[in-house]
Amino acid sequence: MKMTPRHYYIVFVASLGQMIGTSVATLAGIIIPMLNIILHPELSSFMQGLIGAADLIGIIFGSVIFGRLSDRYGYLFFFRFCPALILVASIAGILFPSVATLTICLFLIGMGIGGEYSLDSDYISELMPARYRSLMVGVAKAGCALGNILVAAICFGLLSYWKSAELWPDLLWIVAITAALMILLRIRFYQSPKWLMDKGRVTDAEEAARKFFGPDASIACDSDAGSHDRPDTKISMPRFIMENWRKVVLSGIPWACEGMGVYGIGVFLPILVMALGLEHFSPGENPILHVTDSVRITLWISCIILPGFLIGLYLINRKHNIINIQTRGFWMCALALGILLLSYHFSWNKWISIGSFMAFELFLNIGPHLITYVLPPTIYPVDSRGQGVGIAASIGKIGAVAGVFVIPVLLKSGGAATVLAVSAIVMAVGALVTKGFSKASDLNSGT
Repeated sequence: MKMTPRHYYIVFVASLGQMIGTSVATLAGIIIPMLNIILHPELSSFMQGLIGAADLIGIIFGSVIFGRLSDRYGYLFFFRFCPALILVASIAGILFPSVATLTICLFLIGMGIGGEYSLDSDYISELMPARYRSLMVGVAKAGCALGNILVAAICFGLLSYWKSAELWPDLLWIVAITAALMILLRIRFYQSPKWLMDKGRVTDAEEAARKFFGPDASIACDSDAGSHDRPDTKISMPRFIMENWRKVVLSGIPWACEGMGVYGIGVFLPILVMALGLEHFSPGENPILHVTDSVRITLWISCIILPGFLIGLYLINRKHNIINIQTRGFWMCALALGILLLSYHFSWNKWISIGSFMAFELFLNIGPHLITYVLPPTIYPVDSRGQGVGIAASIGKIGAVAGVFVIPVLLKSGGAATVLAVSAIVMAVGALVTKGFSKASDLNSGT
């Protein structure tokens, strides 16, 4: 098929899962300094890391659990259940505000987001025309940029108006409203036709295709549709990993390295901005202004994320090799962090530091942040795609959790310079693993 308005609608609905994922991470990074600097100065580095990592830990569990269950029972129920879980958890955080409740609610929100990360790419990769498949998966991933930008902008506006940290629970309404919109848009959604075909339910698959694309839509039935010779989707996770370990490494480890930049640095970006002395703050001013100005600079830096995604999508559309895009993106991220480290060490003009930060975000989103999401669906077949993508997302979030936990510790023990140096090394590791394992002989030609 050609791309139709219905295809674009499917991409839009699925991309909201990506948008809410980065929205929550950005929101957590803004709430932490509000709690730490103003309301809870006793908040330890461990607790800061736990709050920042709570939704990521939830994503680890959610991506594996919901990815595996969706392979077995179908995508549709979990595609609706995940935003419902996010909505309930975010409202609970608003109604019962405390550090403990916030941490638990962020974990539950993360579980829903983890399911989104698995299901979004599954739906898109299985419903888009083959020519546009990778591009549209990438377009959905670009929803992350909107999440970063919109939440940073909304929070900056609210903090500038409130001038108070006590209202931090109300920031969770951003998540709740987005989740409610996702539920409404998914009421008239249907089961994946390719999943139904894979289960041998050809008639149901044809009906689902017509519901998605109109009465003229039809399916070319593969001769082995529903064949019992297909790999068993109930295969245990250890066995799955052993049989597909090269794919697991290629799709998972670079995602973990990318997670250090997207979530490790991303969550604590307002705090890093303050640690690097990039914000404007005069002694004696209301401490909330300290946080507000760091959010303002975070917004500037976040605005470069969308152009990064657009450039990456352009390269994908021009059929550039996605392995090369990811590898070069990692190297450029490491270089940008190196320049930022030099700027901080030698006290160069703050705009050089801000520019280096923006370069880091630009290349992170041209390459690793985009491609680590596009790559997994291209290397796993339909019958194990949910599980494969779920494992990749889970490994990626393990790296993100490690980054979120370690950054407050590094800031306390070695300062901002240590954070930048370690992050640059992690980016280099991502480049080396991507290039090394892309040559594995058992990967699909789509890579």
